[in-house]
Amino acid sequence: MRAGALAVAIAGTLVLAACGGNDGGTAAGSVAGLPVTHFESGLRPDAPTPDLDVRNVSDDDADRLATATIADVEDYWSGELPDDFGVKFDPVEKLLSYESNGTNQTNGCGDTKKNVNAFYCGQDDSIAWDRGVLLPTMIQQFGPLSVVTVLSHEFGHAVQYRLQDKAGITRSTPTIVKEQQADCFAGSYYRWVAEGKSKYFRVSTAEGLNAALSSLFLVRDSAGTAATDNQAHGTAFDRIFAFQLGFEQGPKECAKIDMTSLQSRLTERPFDQADRNEGTLPINDTTLDFLKQSLDAAFAGAHVPSPEIVPGSGACSGGPATPPASYCPSDNTVNIDVDTLAALGREVNQSAEWNGETSGGHGDFAALSEIASRYALAIEKGVGASLDNANAGLRTACLVGAWAAATNKLPNTVLRLSAGDLDEAISDLLRPDSLVAADVNGKRVDAGFTRVEAMRTGYLKGSTPCSKQYG
Repeated sequence: MRAGALAVAIAGTLVLAACGGNDGGTAAGSVAGLPVTHFESGLRPDAPTPDLDVRNVSDDDADRLATATIADVEDYWSGELPDDFGVKFDPVEKLLSYESNGTNQTNGCGDTKKNVNAFYCGQDDSIAWDRGVLLPTMIQQFGPLSVVTVLSHEFGHAVQYRLQDKAGITRSTPTIVKEQQADCFAGSYYRWVAEGKSKYFRVSTAEGLNAALSSLFLVRDSAGTAATDNQAHGTAFDRIFAFQLGFEQGPKECAKIDMTSLQSRLTERPFDQADRNEGTLPINDTTLDFLKQSLDAAFAGAHVPSPEIVPGSGACSGGPATPPASYCPSDNTVNIDVDTLAALGREVNQSAEWNGETSGGHGDFAALSEIASRYALAIEKGVGASLDNANAGLRTACLVGAWAAATNKLPNTVLRLSAGDLDEAISDLLRPDSLVAADVNGKRVDAGFTRVEAMRTGYLKGSTPCSKQYG
């Protein structure tokens, strides 16, 4: 985040009503209408051997996963393209496995030497992947579904090539549109797998989809990238939005994505000229004062007492203990462990993530969101909403998203959302010990997919759906 000049914009404050039940929204016990499931995700033990011609293929785990993914995605699209678009499905013409740190290979798009990548090449209708560095790195960090995520996205580009005008794709289509469509197509394929229709893979809607989303998070643009950049793929927030759109609504919605539909929701933007710290504020007394000021202004419309934010152990005396931040209903305070939150809020080292090396830092907005989530519980208590069930966790994540969207509009406050902040929130939500979608006792909603969806709902639609969907 950044501390900007005082705003002069006029903005409404966030409101929240107590709600006795779910009003047609996402249930805490489901993932886009599917049950929350827990089992080992990946290649089925009884998966058939793919009958594919892959140039330079090996018998290592990365290639086995890659070839199974291509075969499986082709099974999916062989039904979807005719049924949804009236287009005959044709498999891609060529497949190439290569080692970016090994012997050079070539395809219609050139050489593979030092190309740590997976890509679709329209020049010869081929898909290629690096089994030397890229796939092993992703498997090590996120498991076998990371390969499925990457290659189902690349196959999404092959689908665009086949759909052409049915997906609005021309030579002048911005890269970000093509990438968002491909993420969306990958999400629609994952829904098919999650419904148990795949011969090759099985994916749980809890840990399995978490791994898929974490893979998208890793392969995101750097903070400060503009959506108009000709290499822009999207922030983690944008990419996960597109994936979830496909998962929830199917490939027809993916094909509708264009620059007009993206403009209202894209979060990718350059750093503001006033953002001297490039999005990283220290978690100290000054920043915490800015945070309290921002939260008080954002939730003034609820007309309930706001909690004080007090340094301490991060636990309540004789009450909830959810360190590094806890909401204490007995005295309406949020008790925080500043040192632990400061460590969580250290600057993200994106390049180190590729090597599985992190400083433990998830960015300042991750730390501030943890505090904001406990603050939101006080507002929920004030309007009579529940604090100790799964819907309370989702409602809280939704309110954190609504607050994030409000920060840049609030008058007479200095805390401002910066490029990369929403990705820091996504990073925190996908952590197994995140508080952002947890109830007052720290019970977290199992499915990262649902946690992210709740925060996204608040960010894009404001506070009103938070009580209606997560009552």
